[in-house]
Amino acid sequence: MYLVAVIDWHSCYVLSWELSNTMEATFCIDALENALDESTPMIFNTDQGAQFTSLSFTKILLDEGIKISMDGRGRALDNIFVERLWRTVKYENIYMNDYQTVTQLRSGLKRYFEFYNHERLHQSLDYQTPNEVHFL
Repeated sequence: MYLVAVIDWHSCYVLSWELSNTMEATFCIDALENALDESTPMIFNTDQGAQFTSLSFTKILLDEGIKISMDGRGRALDNIFVERLWRTVKYENIYMNDYQTVTQLRSGLKRYFEFYNHERLHQSLDYQTPNEVHFL
């Protein structure tokens, strides 16, 4: 399964996420559109994956007047906020649960992202939740 998330860099708030069993751009576009329903950033940063460089994905950003920022090839630290989120999700949720079905995985991730946004304190946010910082 493939997971995509759109986060606000300032607050670490997960604006949206989607899960797919293919690497097609559709689930990334769904996550982007859901995030844009929440807010419209000035800049949108991604890696250079085919989903994010596709015309269908970039057109949405350009049509909204959003500048596109893409990480350098092989430079995971350029996208450190999402990389940190992936590490956290894996160690605090995925590795601790024995998901047997996509339904279980989707349900578990939904619960986890609710926890992550509303209850999990972040040292980098002065021990506040992403929700507290995002909606100040």
